[in-house]
Amino acid sequence: MVSLVEEKPLPSADDVRAWLDRVPDPEIPILSVNDLGIVRNIRVAGSRVTVSVTPTYTGCPATEVIEGMIERELRRRGIEEVEIERLLSPPWTTDWLSDAARSKLRKYGIAPPASGAGKRGLAGPGIEIHCPRCSSRDTARVSEFGSTPCKASYRCNECLEPFEYFKCI
Repeated sequence: MVSLVEEKPLPSADDVRAWLDRVPDPEIPILSVNDLGIVRNIRVAGSRVTVSVTPTYTGCPATEVIEGMIERELRRRGIEEVEIERLLSPPWTTDWLSDAARSKLRKYGIAPPASGAGKRGLAGPGIEIHCPRCSSRDTARVSEFGSTPCKASYRCNECLEPFEYFKCI
């Protein structure tokens, strides 16, 4: 007997990754989950799509929101079986941010984390924070805590503008 129900082909992992460019970080909406580098793996098997995600840090309040947004985007695209797998190892680092993400942050007025600083960047000494507006190196930290736990508040001593710095992790 021939089935009259036409089976919809599943997308490729590349298709899914492209769709995830539409899923923003809820705390910094100019960045997608792909820009952040938190999408670690995409598997398409049978009728299931599994997306592996590494949170930016274990206690990040946006993690569950991001996972829900990924699931909703895939369901909107017609994927019925969606699995979100949370990976804690290896832990995420700001080195996983794409070059596009760093550029987007600057344009948005947030200083991107220093490349290659990794966990050393948590302490801060020795890392120059450039103003995202005028590129001056003459900046000062106003507060270790910005609008979200992953950002610190800074001021540019040259153009006098306040800005946030995306902390190195």
